[in-house]
Amino acid sequence: MPVRLPDVSVVVNQLKSLNIEKNSTTTSSSNKPTAAIQPKITKKQSNKNIKATKNPEPAIAKTSTASNQTNSGEATVNWKLSDFDLGKPLGKGKFGRAYLAREKKSSFVCAIKVMYKDELKENKIEKQLRREVEIQTHLRHPNIVRLYGYFHDEKRVYLILEYAAQGEMYKILQSKGQFTEPEAANYIAQMTNALAYLHKKHVIHRDIKPENLLLSADGKLKIADFGWSVHAPTSRRKTLCGTLDYLPPEMVEGKDHNNAVDLWSLGVLCFEFLVGSPPFEDLSGSAATYRRIAKVDLQIPETISKEAADLITKLLQYNPLERLSLDLVLEHPWIRKHVPDPYKA
Repeated sequence: MPVRLPDVSVVVNQLKSLNIEKNSTTTSSSNKPTAAIQPKITKKQSNKNIKATKNPEPAIAKTSTASNQTNSGEATVNWKLSDFDLGKPLGKGKFGRAYLAREKKSSFVCAIKVMYKDELKENKIEKQLRREVEIQTHLRHPNIVRLYGYFHDEKRVYLILEYAAQGEMYKILQSKGQFTEPEAANYIAQMTNALAYLHKKHVIHRDIKPENLLLSADGKLKIADFGWSVHAPTSRRKTLCGTLDYLPPEMVEGKDHNNAVDLWSLGVLCFEFLVGSPPFEDLSGSAATYRRIAKVDLQIPETISKEAADLITKLLQYNPLERLSLDLVLEHPWIRKHVPDPYKA
């Protein structure tokens, strides 16, 4: 019978049962893969043999070397590292490294994110990881990286993720310096659609920035990191989280916040796409950046069109209630000028 990935309740329950403890045999806390991973990257299984083909999405969910039954009687996959060929490193985060991978039986190309249990324990982010998996497992949107499943061994946790062939938006932006207004408008329209979907699901992302965005082979923007996301249908949040340059005034001032923090971040992102750096960055230090954010000390260069400046200004409002709604972002003249159908960007 066809085998598919476990539903979110199974994933979360299994994650809760993980024994994330320091292993006495671990000799390094670096993110570099140890010998347990490296033998998988052989000459026969080299990078050039793992190609970014158009994956039939169900493929990875139909193949497994082992399966069991959920409470509802559905078959689920017991993945393990030997089910995959690992290829080149795709990127390194604070608590893990991602690799290009291919599921052996189906030849499905994906990404595998590897995280060390001792580092998760040491940095007290086990709950954060569980929350990230719980949230991302639910999400199905063309501008959000798909989480297909996870597995773990004695030392590591592995996430099976959608592969985005063009890589990090941050690196692309760094190489170009800034995006053209048509490029930026298209990306902002895609981000807006993704955020509208998240907010409809009562998810606040809280860490929108170029480092957390990827581009697929066909140029689709993909939100890739949900480490600071929360599911908050009614409550207001107080946790200070995210990246300094993208924090809204209510966060830097220690006030309650809600999904309007993502509207602020969208304005910062739009500015950075067009200028190449975030609007409140101050080289004299973090304290100065905090002050500029709290005062909304926004200085838009003349190189930005009046329409783009208007959108940025309407998103970067001190009062969260005064920030432009996502629906109105898609209807904004600057978006409409460059994106024929922003709802299908």
